[in-house]
Order: sequence, then C-alpha cells, then structure tokens
Amino acid sequence: MKLAVIGTGYVGLVSGTCFAETGNQVVCVDIDENKINRLKSGKLTIYEPGLQVLFERNIKQERLLFTTNLEEAIKDAQIIFLALPTPPGEDGSADLSYVLGVAEQLGKMITDYKVIVDKSTVPVGTAERVQAAIAANTKTEFDVVSNPEFLREGVAVDDFMKPDRVVVGTSSDRARKVMDKLYNPYVRQGNPVIFMDERSAEMTKYAANSYLATRISFMNEIANICELVGANVDFVRKGMGSDNRIGQRFLFAGVGYGGSCFPKDVQALERTANENKYEFKILSSVMKVNERQKVVMVDKIKSFYGEDLTGKHFAMWGLAFKPNTDDIREAPALYIIDELIEAGATVSTFDPEAMENVHEQYEGDDRVSFEENQYNALKNADALIIVTEWSVFRTPDFEKTFSIMKDRVIFDGRNVFDLEQMEDLKTYYNSIGRQAVDTREKKQVSQEA
Repeated sequence: MKLAVIGTGYVGLVSGTCFAETGNQVVCVDIDENKINRLKSGKLTIYEPGLQVLFERNIKQERLLFTTNLEEAIKDAQIIFLALPTPPGEDGSADLSYVLGVAEQLGKMITDYKVIVDKSTVPVGTAERVQAAIAANTKTEFDVVSNPEFLREGVAVDDFMKPDRVVVGTSSDRARKVMDKLYNPYVRQGNPVIFMDERSAEMTKYAANSYLATRISFMNEIANICELVGANVDFVRKGMGSDNRIGQRFLFAGVGYGGSCFPKDVQALERTANENKYEFKILSSVMKVNERQKVVMVDKIKSFYGEDLTGKHFAMWGLAFKPNTDDIREAPALYIIDELIEAGATVSTFDPEAMENVHEQYEGDDRVSFEENQYNALKNADALIIVTEWSVFRTPDFEKTFSIMKDRVIFDGRNVFDLEQMEDLKTYYNSIGRQAVDTREKKQVSQEA
C-alpha cells in the first residue's frame, strides 16, 4: 500500500519505518528542512533501540522516502497519517493547531479518495473537527479515522511490529476494510484489531495512559508511606503484583513519570472532564503526586546536608525520563537539577543518550557539566544521584566509584541497588520506599564505643 506520514517526530518516524518494513511504500513529510535532509542521508533524528536497522534497510530498498513537499507526499497515498505534535496549552488542553492546519491544507490538495488517520494523541471529538476542516475545502470523498498509537519509548519497534492490540476508530465500512488490510501483517499471531467509533478510540488512548500514570503515582505514595512506617516497597510490590487482578507492571516506585505521553495525556483528559463539568478527582491527585515525587530526592538530599547546598557537588547518572531513549520531555532529572542549583549546588551529569538534548537547556551555565562517561561525572562529588535506571548503572565498579568520589553517599531515585549489597559497601544509601542504609554511621558508633 502507498502511505504518507505527516510529521517525522517520534511517532511518525517509528510508524513510517515500521510500515515500510512490511512492504508498504511510505513517504514521510515534515516542514523542517534540516531534519528531512538528515533523514534522507540515513541519519536518525531520535534514539530508539532497533530502529536504525529497519530505517537503513527501507531507505536502501526505496520503500521509505522523505520530503518537505506535502502535496508531493500525499499525491499517490491511499492512507495519510497525521503524526503531528499536540502540545499542552496553558490550560492543559491539547493544542490542535498543527493537526487542524494540516487538515485544511489536505482539503485543498486531495483529488481522489483518501483515508486520513489521526495517529497523534488527540482529545475526544478531534476526528469530527478534522473531518470538518477537510470537508470545508474539498468535494472529494475521504474518511477520517482515529488510530491512536501505544508505543513505549525504548521498545517501540517491538510494540509496533508485534502489537498487543490495534485500536481503530471509524464509522466507515470502506475505511475499515482499508485499515484491516494495512494492519493484517502485524496481527498474524492473533492479537486483535479492535474496531470502534472514533470518539471511543480517542478516549481509549487517554484512558490507557492515565490509568498507567495512576498506577505509578499510587505506588509512589505507597513508597513514601513505606519509608515512614519501616516497610520495604520492593516486598510490597511483589506481594501486590502476584495478584493476577493487579499484575506486576507499572508498580515500581521512583521519582515520577515523564516523557511525551503521560504528563500531557493525563492533563488533557482532566481538561476534557472539566470542559464537560466533571471533576476528575483521581487524575488531579495523580498529577499532584507526580509533581511532588519529581523532587523527592532533593528533599532527601536537603534532609541529609541541610537546606543550603552551597559548595556541594553532585554526580547525576541518568537524564532521560526512562532508559533506552534520549527523550527528556518532563524528565524528573531536569527538575532535580534545577532544585539543586537553586539551592547553591553544582552538578556533573552522564547519560548514555540524552546529554546532547539536556546540554541545549543548560548551555552557558557552569553549574551543570556533562561528562563523557559515568565515572568522570563522579570527580569531587559529595554524592551520587541515580535518576534513570539504564542497565549500565546496575553493576558499576563500586571500588572505582568510591575512590573517585569525596564521600560514600548515594541517593537512588530508581531503586537500582540491593539494600544488603549497600550495607556491605559501608555507605550511606537512600532510595525510594525503603529504609536508608547508613553503615558509615554504624561503624563510627562502634569505634566510639
């Protein structure tokens, strides 16, 4: 099939590449000429494990093309995907200006039947608004479909090629047949393509992400209580997760959720509720908990060192909002850095993929530095702060680590290390939802005795 994908951000680039991998002819279009030139030359503009191989293969086979010319991109396409940004506005509502602006242009360009697919995460009722924007500018037949993406950054290629489910919102039998044919190669093992109306499809995306965000915030609240009562959130998580009504996923305590989806989707769903005069109390609490959780490590650090951190230097491992991505949108690391430098501290950082993106935000600020490897970041550090659970951080050389640092102090925002291991290392170790380990203090007490 011949497809056009409008927008070469995370969703557009992954979707376009994976559609090409099953033999479709895909043209990706974007207004950013520099980005398109880079993609044409075979250079990815995002980091996503497994994407590079598919990207290079499909460019080589000329199944994956890139252009800045919208009319050229859609001319022969049977299906046009809208993979455009929908950033949150000041009031929390999704900004649809990009989506509706392109829809108006499409109305002036299409000359034969097209299926136009909302791939972006959009509020309930957007398909109708896109339909109206196109119809106002054409008499050509077309259908608008809602097809939300459920890609997890870090495993997006697997999620696309072997989806748990595909959700398609359409009231058109003609469009349904087209979409069924498109997705058939991806669900050959029996996972469902679930057809529904457009509004239900739009709501499904928000409901799914908001529920997962709720689980994260719930477990972070449990973790905070665990610290107060002397419980261990790791054991609590295992006990809860073994109940098949609950399951084990999204029950890990940490420094809160971030990224491109959860923050804005939760906010947008709450906004939708408010617009319909419904108070979504759970989501309001989820957002409040997450905002507080992003800086819970700073509270722990200040409790240890005092409110004034002037003269203190911290090493930070992890900047991306999660491992296996370079995405720093709403990343807790950024909030923690800002709080630390405001309190007078300096920070040296390392992340396997996200440093370039973060560097742009702190360029010229000598209070934040970026190191070429995780051990260089430890030089003269009073403490190590772990914010992203990259695999490379799970088994460091502790002897080397503590030989570089000024003190044996670790604040772990992702519970990367085992408590017993930390006790054996004679360190101060403070994590999330577990009791702090301070074998340095115990050692000092025994010497005094």
